[in-house]
Amino acid sequence: QVQLVESGGGLVQAGGSVRLSCAASGRNLEDFEVGWFRQPPRKEREFVGRIHRIGSAPIYTDSVKGRFTISRDTIENTVDLQMNELKPEDTAVYFCAARIPTAAEWRYWGQGTQVTVSA
Repeated sequence: QVQLVESGGGLVQAGGSVRLSCAASGRNLEDFEVGWFRQPPRKEREFVGRIHRIGSAPIYTDSVKGRFTISRDTIENTVDLQMNELKPEDTAVYFCAARIPTAAEWRYWGQGTQVTVSA
């Protein structure tokens, strides 16, 4: 079993930066592919990006490319989402999720953290 907890959300002005962290307990996050998702107000949850278990570069949805960066902190057992040049449309609840590399389903989810970007 893996428990995921997001942290780092809050209120930020447009153009600012926020760093979210996804912490895991129960397992080493290096054993999993980790994804970030978000759910804007009154919209469906959407994919933001993911980092593979080993080696390959993270993948991002087009709207965040060049602004968001996903990275692993192997010492802290976290996967972080650095968000720069934030826009009001980035306002959402952000979730991290984990799956074993061969699975299609994102089996483990955190509870989410709110990021609000003011104009």
